[in-house]
Amino acid sequence: MFSKTCEYAIRAMIFIAKRSKEGEKAGIKEISKEIDSPESFIAKILQDLSRKGLVLSTKGPNGGFFLNEEQLESSLATIVKSVDGEKIFYGCGLGLKQCSEVKPCPIHYQFKVIREEMRNMLENAKLGSFTEELDSKLTFLRRD
Repeated sequence: MFSKTCEYAIRAMIFIAKRSKEGEKAGIKEISKEIDSPESFIAKILQDLSRKGLVLSTKGPNGGFFLNEEQLESSLATIVKSVDGEKIFYGCGLGLKQCSEVKPCPIHYQFKVIREEMRNMLENAKLGSFTEELDSKLTFLRRD
């Protein structure tokens, strides 16, 4: 459903939100380990998200990535749009260039419902809302 880049971006941002709520910054090595991603790949992703203003970073021995209060209220949809674009919210389920109410593909009406439910879920899911479940070990960001 999401690109691998987007999957890593979402997992990294949720982890950074957790650390930010703890008053800490997260370094690339820690993020990579905790979300089970290649360091160089996650570094590139976070650099892009930082340029777009979705995550903050500082350099140096006490540096790392973190989120401010406003960014903790960002939705997962913001990350998806930033990384994968909006096609997932508006595109055809079969990847057709032209698919509409007037000229629907075979799964148009069913996929439209799924797309709208997914958009609503991602827009209502705020980065800062996942920390309690992670702390309680009810949810996870990687497989062991």
